[in-house]
Amino acid sequence: MTTTSLSLTELLNALGTPERLTALKGIRRGIERECLRITPEGRLADGDHPASLGSALTHANITTDYSESLLEFITPATDSIDSLMEQLGDIHHHVLQHLGEERIWPLSMPCFVGDEESIRLAQYGSSNIGRMKTLYRQGLKNRYGSLMQVIAGVHFNFSMPDSFWSEWQDLVCEGCCSQRFISDKYMGLIRNVYRFGWLVPYLFGASPAICESFLKGRDSSLPFQKTGKGTLYLPYATALRLSDLGYTNNAQAGLNISHNSLPAYVSSLRRAINTHHPEFAKTGVKVNGEYRQLNDNVLQLENELYAPIRPKRTPRSGEKPSDALAQRGIEYIELRTVDVNPFTPLGIEADQIRFFDLFLVWCLLRPSPMLSEEEIARNRRNQNKVVLEGRRPGLELEDEQGQAIALNAFGLRLFDELDQVAELLDRCCGRHHYRKTLAEHREKLHNPELTFSARMLKALLANGDDNSCFGDHLATRYRDELLAAELQYWDEAYFTAEARDSLVKQRERERSDSLSFDEFLADYFGSSKQP
Repeated sequence: MTTTSLSLTELLNALGTPERLTALKGIRRGIERECLRITPEGRLADGDHPASLGSALTHANITTDYSESLLEFITPATDSIDSLMEQLGDIHHHVLQHLGEERIWPLSMPCFVGDEESIRLAQYGSSNIGRMKTLYRQGLKNRYGSLMQVIAGVHFNFSMPDSFWSEWQDLVCEGCCSQRFISDKYMGLIRNVYRFGWLVPYLFGASPAICESFLKGRDSSLPFQKTGKGTLYLPYATALRLSDLGYTNNAQAGLNISHNSLPAYVSSLRRAINTHHPEFAKTGVKVNGEYRQLNDNVLQLENELYAPIRPKRTPRSGEKPSDALAQRGIEYIELRTVDVNPFTPLGIEADQIRFFDLFLVWCLLRPSPMLSEEEIARNRRNQNKVVLEGRRPGLELEDEQGQAIALNAFGLRLFDELDQVAELLDRCCGRHHYRKTLAEHREKLHNPELTFSARMLKALLANGDDNSCFGDHLATRYRDELLAAELQYWDEAYFTAEARDSLVKQRERERSDSLSFDEFLADYFGSSKQP
């Protein structure tokens, strides 16, 4: 086996030849958009997931995430950004038709939450797998509290076409194993996202403020300022959702999940799933005949790993995600650091998707050495600085050599490389969309007031508004706009059939269970492959 090492410029030049350029066509993308159901009064909805939408367990496009009120809209993977946005729009339109007077909350951080116990765990029926999904969430509640279960985000799924992989492999690696090559390169992409992923919250972070009810009397060392009746904010924050207030897990800090290869990643993930945690053990697993969590390990399941980006492979029926990765390699990656965009009814815009294309292709093609412990710590410091004070004038980060550098200077250096990728993708598509997108976002490095977080904070402070007023106004406006829109990709018959079929599938699962719940859990965790 012969391997050739190419610089970013050399690789872009090689892929840009006429005979290889078309191989870049066919980038596939999918969106998972989370949003809370809220009442007409702007409070968290506490009713059941509407039965008319189908089964949250088996519906292809509409489910719930951690809480019963936290909807999740899922698009299939597609190579067309226009189709992707049409699908997402149709799901929103259809769901709102079945919510009555309820609306969907347009922000990542939740609306006013009264009693934390009023946050209901998501329910998936009486089948063993449905009960397991709810019990997993019960474990999350006992470990981290219910408020973690009403935070929303947008997950961006991304994969390159087979034609691209064939061309790249022919260029640099004669005699390589195809799937191993793909997995190795995707792991390199992930390492580069850890290095440079601070760009995402800087540009698109939209959670600089929170409702005071979210703290629930918890102490915070953050120097919050206050606006309205009860909204707390940091003047230069970009994405509090990604801070210690949001999706973090201190118990995971010492896990040392490796991203230096897929086997190392799977091994370290499995180790975490099988690592006993003394603090979680105090809760108990099954106490007086009632389950409190799936187990007392650091991670109950793979999904409990709060990572900004994940390697993914669609599991087969009954297969664990880590086993799917180990057996068949990486199929796509999932970027998880995207806040809900409050300036659009769908929570994400086509322009953002083009930037994510650019960013992730660049992370894929750019050389990506292994991550040292020192660099991992440096990357964490950069990310934390950006989410808490990313727009502060003169803010300095640490570059790849550990040298202090102004955030805007660092970003502009990276944008110069991104520009090369934009030129290649525009040549492939025969348009100028990617260079136009990049030019617009470059301006945000020169002027932080153009970022989502600055625009949102400006709107709050201009009138002394609360998060609740800001979000409630948008929720009402977007409800009217989405209900007035016509279906573009699917028709109503599609959603009617999917709702009906999903309920049938749920009932079939409930009837087909042959094991008790105890036996089911013992079988599921007993079949886990050890590291």
